[in-house]
Amino acid sequence: MRFNRSAVAVGAFAALALGAGTALAAPASAAPNTTPQKVCGSAYKTVNSAAIGSLGTVYLTYNSSNGQNCVTTIRKNPGTALDMSTWIYVPDTGVGSDDYGRYTSYAGPSYVYGKGHCVDWGGHIDNVYTQVSASNCASLKEQRVTYTR
Repeated sequence: MRFNRSAVAVGAFAALALGAGTALAAPASAAPNTTPQKVCGSAYKTVNSAAIGSLGTVYLTYNSSNGQNCVTTIRKNPGTALDMSTWIYVPDTGVGSDDYGRYTSYAGPSYVYGKGHCVDWGGHIDNVYTQVSASNCASLKEQRVTYTR
């Protein structure tokens, strides 16, 4: 999936803010002890995470054998399906991936090749949104934004 950099940079937050992508996706099912590795795969190691208020966490994972990043948003307390999302974007390549829907436990996985590149990523649960920009790229300082709509 290819994205235009400016379209994603503006569109990612716009889509989250407008609640886009909450269409009729089937709820994901998982035990309350879901982990990023259960969602993304056992070869994926967690390299970063960001709280989504008190509702859960969005995790950035990386598989060093294939250079792929994976992002998943996991609820702290699974239950009734809520609007959720997870997304990742590589500004250098213009490639991104996302998952939006109503889920009971987690959103994702979303995969993108990220070896040697900074990534922007985030997710939301219900009305709380988190975005991390310029992440996991050595000397650059990442920027985190969390807000409630």
